[in-house]
Amino acid sequence: MKQKILIVDDEPEAVELVAFNLKQAGFDIATAADGGEALKKAKAQLPALVVLDVMLPEIDGLEVCKLLRRDSATAKIPILMLTAKAAEIDRVLGLELGADDYVTKPFSPRELVLRVKKILQRGAASGEKRETMRFGELLIDLPKHLVSWKGKAIELTATEFKLVTVLAERAGRVQTRDALLRDVWEYDAAIDTRTVDTHMRRLREKLGPAAKHLDTVRGVGYRFVE
Repeated sequence: MKQKILIVDDEPEAVELVAFNLKQAGFDIATAADGGEALKKAKAQLPALVVLDVMLPEIDGLEVCKLLRRDSATAKIPILMLTAKAAEIDRVLGLELGADDYVTKPFSPRELVLRVKKILQRGAASGEKRETMRFGELLIDLPKHLVSWKGKAIELTATEFKLVTVLAERAGRVQTRDALLRDVWEYDAAIDTRTVDTHMRRLREKLGPAAKHLDTVRGVGYRFVE
């Protein structure tokens, strides 16, 4: 069964371009032209991933991202933000609100498809393993794709789950930002390492007291401490 991608953009040409390339890559497509329609379709259809433009009528993409993350039914759906805003602050804000990745306009359709596939592979790979890891009150259950603290589940996106899993599997060893970009995001080319910092900040906020296991090694990267 083909995975469905929800494309949210108010520019017909952009929708047509993204839809064509994702169809060619083997995906089913649904579309929405504004934020309100996007929220309804995401909840009703539960797509495998949402390609979300930032500049939208009614409800903008950042607000849509925030609302999707707040709703338990859609909280784990990966979101790739498509934005004409290339400034660092706009990218960081999108990531802080829960986006898994971002692509700036004008974009390469080939790169967009690659990013979509990488995000989906990330979520699938984290569910293939058959093991759990426990660190005191923190439990990471890989087959269930679940992180819990004192028995209470913590809602994480696929990217956040893979990030904490990679760090936990290498507990005690410092992971550079470049290494995490390669092993979590699977990026070979140089990219802004603030992507890692932003996700780590959001991950810490979600983990709450369990964030004590995540240590920042200043000037280098991060380490999971037992």
